[in-house]
Order: sequence, then structure tokens, then C-alpha cells
Amino acid sequence: MKHADIDKPLLLSIIVLSIVGFFIFTSASLSLLAREDSRFSNVAFSQTVFGLFLGTVALIVTSKISYRFWKKHALILFLASLSLTALVFIPFLGYEHGGARRWLTIGSFSFQPSEVLKIGYIIYLAAWIANIKNGVKTFSYGFLPFAIITSVVGLILLNQPDTDTFFVIFLAGLSLFWVGGARFKYIALIILIALIGLFSIVIMRPYLTDRLSTFLDPNQDSLGSSYQIQQSLIAVGSGGIVGRGFGKSIQKFNFLPEPIGDSIFAVAAEEFGFIGSVGIVLMFLFFAFRGLKIATRAPDMFGGLVAVGIVILISSQAFINIASMLNVFPLSGIPLPFVSHGGTALLVTLAGVGILLNISKYQKSK
Repeated sequence: MKHADIDKPLLLSIIVLSIVGFFIFTSASLSLLAREDSRFSNVAFSQTVFGLFLGTVALIVTSKISYRFWKKHALILFLASLSLTALVFIPFLGYEHGGARRWLTIGSFSFQPSEVLKIGYIIYLAAWIANIKNGVKTFSYGFLPFAIITSVVGLILLNQPDTDTFFVIFLAGLSLFWVGGARFKYIALIILIALIGLFSIVIMRPYLTDRLSTFLDPNQDSLGSSYQIQQSLIAVGSGGIVGRGFGKSIQKFNFLPEPIGDSIFAVAAEEFGFIGSVGIVLMFLFFAFRGLKIATRAPDMFGGLVAVGIVILISSQAFINIASMLNVFPLSGIPLPFVSHGGTALLVTLAGVGILLNISKYQKSK
């Protein structure tokens, strides 16, 4: 193993994504002013100060802390993030919005603890797999513990309910389980159980049924369940090849639901067109490529698994968000990393990227 500088191409991709994301968010947030939404100042403060500024500080700090530090404290971090997420069920702490309890409030300050749980889960899972080594191939030491750990996370998130976050966490966890050496039959069994569970949840939760039926037929109920996807497709189509221009989106004003949230890619597509949209996709692809390259060069299994987990977390959110806005994936509430509103999400994402950059400082000896 030898020390090296941080991966500069990865750092550059993060800088570009953060800057581009900030400008897209700034344009999309103008819709709040047009709607006389009193949240504008709070949203701007959350995204710029709590998200971008503190996130940048967190990135710098975590990039300087040896990634092995997280392995030593993996269990504590996981239990703390799990407990923090469970606190949303306490009435005077948890904040409910749109029928979901996903936020903790302390005075005028609020944040989404499940964002911290994403990183806590990945780090703990990576440490556990690295410790048991070949035990991951067995039922008793591999499949069963993985199923229990992931089920506990699912129990908390699905009761909020936050199906989208759990789906992303599950994808990242399953990726680690597979990369860590789990047998294919156990991977297949987990996928089968997950599909049965997903089918059951869709049946029990009408809004998920609506998402699925809208995906299959986006022209149904144009003023109801299909409204968001139809407005998104109008925005994307209106952008043409080069877009209307920065700040000139029409759909973000009184048409697109959540223009600063999960619909923000549609705003970007309308303003920057096909060329700009492809550019955003390519930036995330480049980030994923560099991140996975760092994973392959990591000096130990823990570092490689953490790198894979962070890359899958961020990349899967990006491509699910983009795909759902184009109706090639069922509509979800998953935000676009580095772009969508969410101070907690941006802060934790940048902190996670800092860990990834630290792993890039260490390489296998040739």
C-alpha cells in the first residue's frame, strides 16, 4: 500500500456537480417567489448554509480522517444513526408532512435523520463483511445477519413511511453483499423476498399503486396521479436541443409539483435542453466510474466496500430520479443528489464523498 494524493478527477466532478446543482437549484427556487411561498428564505438558507457550506466543511474534514477510523466506530455509528431515525416517531420531536414522519425538529431547525442512516448502514455493513470474510458465503454468518440488519432498517423506514429511501439503501446493501462474496443463491433469495415484500407494500399503500399504474399508463388521470409525470414530460420536451435558457423555465411556475425537489431535473431539462440533460447524466456517470475505480484500488476489503456503497447510494438516487422524470421508472420522491433541495441530504452526501476521497489516498502496492 502506498499513499497518494486524493483522486483529482473525482474531486473535480464533485465541484462541477455542486456548482451546476447550485445554479439549477437557484433557478428552480424562483418558483417559490412566484407562488408567494413564504418558505423561500428558509429553503435558501437550508440549501446554501446548512447544505453547501457545512457540507463543504464536512467534505474537507472527512477527506482528512483515515477511512479506517470509521471501521473502528462502525457499530456505534450505525446504532446512533438508527436510533436518531427512530426518534421521528416521538410526537414532540418528529415532524409530519404529507402524511409522513421523516424529520426531526429542534426549535426552528429540522433535518432528515434517514440521510445519516444511509452512511451509517453502509459503513457498518462494510465493516461486518470485512470482519467475517468468507463467512459471508454461508447462511448462518452471511445471509441471516444481512437479512436481519436490513430488515431492522426497513422496519423503521417503511413505518415513516419512506419507501424510496429504503429502496436506495437496499440497493446499496445488496451491492455490498454481492461484492463482498455472497453466494448467488442467497442474492437470488434476497431479491425474491424483496419482490414479495414490495408487492405486498404496493397493495397496502394506494399511493404506490398509483405510481405503478401511472408508470404503465401516464395518460390516465391527467389531473390526479399522472399530473406530475405529464408536467415533467412537457418540461423536458419543451427544452428541445439547447433549452429555453437559464432561469427561463415556464413549467416551474405553477405547473410542476416540487420544482425544487424530485422534479428539479425536469426544470434543468427545460432550461438546458437535451444537451444539458445529457451533460448532467455524463457527470454522474463519470462520478460513478471514478468512484468504482477507487474501490478496485482500495488496499483492503473495508475500504473497497465503503467506496462501492457510497457510489451506489449517490448514483442510484441520481439515475432513479432522472429515470422517473422521463417515465422510464415509476415516479419516486427520491431527490437528485447535489441539485434537489435538502440541506441534510447535501451535507451528508458531501461528507460521504469526503470519505471516498480519503480512500483514494491509499492504493494497493504494485
